[in-house]
Amino acid sequence: GAEGSTLMSYFSKNQIEALKPKITFSTLRDLQCPLLQSNELQGKPEESCSTEELFEWLGAVLNQVSLDNKSSSFLSTYCCPQPNTIVEKAFLCTITGFIIPEKIIQLLEQLCCYFGEPKLAYWLTLTVHGFADSPVSWRESEHGFHKGGENLYNFVIFRNLDYWLQMAVGTNDDCPP
Repeated sequence: GAEGSTLMSYFSKNQIEALKPKITFSTLRDLQCPLLQSNELQGKPEESCSTEELFEWLGAVLNQVSLDNKSSSFLSTYCCPQPNTIVEKAFLCTITGFIIPEKIIQLLEQLCCYFGEPKLAYWLTLTVHGFADSPVSWRESEHGFHKGGENLYNFVIFRNLDYWLQMAVGTNDDCPP
């Protein structure tokens, strides 16, 4: 209607354009991956890793941190939690931009279909990062982006379609109900 044309003229007058999300694909070779069991959130020594260990490992992989535990010009090192296995090929897809919740749900549903045919993977993951300066927060608290701006969640989906939902929010933010 008339509101739409007024809105469109505002955007065109101010040289504002719609941007599509940027999609990148990469294959990670010979990746050390933690062993997980869907029913073992705390992990079991010698059998599986915990949710916290996975979350930390996933952050290292997504940030391209070396997992070889070799020191170089810095003091800290990182290695994959135990027990782990070497995965010959892992596929990483990164979508950067503003993505509406309906598209995230659609992507999650498509990922669940991955296990419809026999596959070698035991689990897969979908991580969603919010913008650090997002005005949105859970419940009634203001989003604490002045303190760090953390707001993300991660689904770990297993072959049997069990899943873990991990969330990280800033120190001033409430967790969702």
